[in-house]
Amino acid sequence: MSKRKVTRGATGAVVTVLALGALQGASAAGDDGESTESPASPAAPSKVCVGTQPEGRLPSWGPKGSYPDDTPLYRVLAYIDKTTKGNGNGNAYRDSFTGWSVDDASRAANVYRIPGKDADQLDADLCGAAEKGVTIRLYDTDVTEGELKKLHGRISGDMGRWKGTFMIWTVGRTSHSVNVGVSDPEKAEPILREAYGEEAMRHVTIERSEQPTILLPGK
Repeated sequence: MSKRKVTRGATGAVVTVLALGALQGASAAGDDGESTESPASPAAPSKVCVGTQPEGRLPSWGPKGSYPDDTPLYRVLAYIDKTTKGNGNGNAYRDSFTGWSVDDASRAANVYRIPGKDADQLDADLCGAAEKGVTIRLYDTDVTEGELKKLHGRISGDMGRWKGTFMIWTVGRTSHSVNVGVSDPEKAEPILREAYGEEAMRHVTIERSEQPTILLPGK
């Protein structure tokens, strides 16, 4: 049985983790889903802007005052999330947007997108809306959020495929990559590369992972 959980990782990236359980129907829990930025992360942002709009200009995640992170940074993050998802008409930036993460310590939002006309419009929109004191770092990538979701789904569906050779214990999607936790990276890397191809594997990080903790009933 598998258990899906969403958490904010060590660097603030929103990560979806799928952990594989293997004990008579017990649910599985991996670690807390924390993930550092992938080694494939862009080394430096292509653009940086600092918000100038008055504090409180943007709406919070929920009703005003009800959300614990109702701060300028998290209001900007809410705006980024809403903007990149579109307004009920699909993601307006689906051909360029990759993902976002948060750096709480620096009061910064990291936005990943494919350079081009759409990205220029997105950059201008986000930078123009950001509240005073919030930094937005804009990174260049070459993969869309949709493509990462598909890759995440493919690998998640194969978690037990190579049992006996190695095990895939966790599959997580960060702001710009897919992280795969396996029992033996040296065995897994060439097999996964052959299975998914060089192009897809440019966006995958393989890490050593232990078997997730098994949560037994009543424990």
